[in-house]
Amino acid sequence: MKYSEQHIAELNLLLQFDISSAATGIKVHGEASQEAQDAVKRLYEKNLCTLPDGGYLTDEGIEVAEHADKILRVLSA
Repeated sequence: MKYSEQHIAELNLLLQFDISSAATGIKVHGEASQEAQDAVKRLYEKNLCTLPDGGYLTDEGIEVAEHADKILRVLSA
C-alpha cells in the first residue's frame, strides 16, 4: 500500500498541530484550500481531532501526529 494524495494531505495537516502543547489547536478556515478542508474533515471523522474544522488533537491524534513528525524527521535527515 502507498500513501495516497489524501493521506499526504492528512499527514501535512497533522504536522500543523503543535504536538508539544495539547492546549494548542488549529482552525482550517473556509478560505483554506479545498484539500485542507477535506483533510481536516477526514481527521475529524477518524477521531484524530475534536472539531470538523480542526480544534485540538485527540489522544490518538497526538500519537499519530508524533509518528508523522518522526517519519518526516527521519526522511529529511
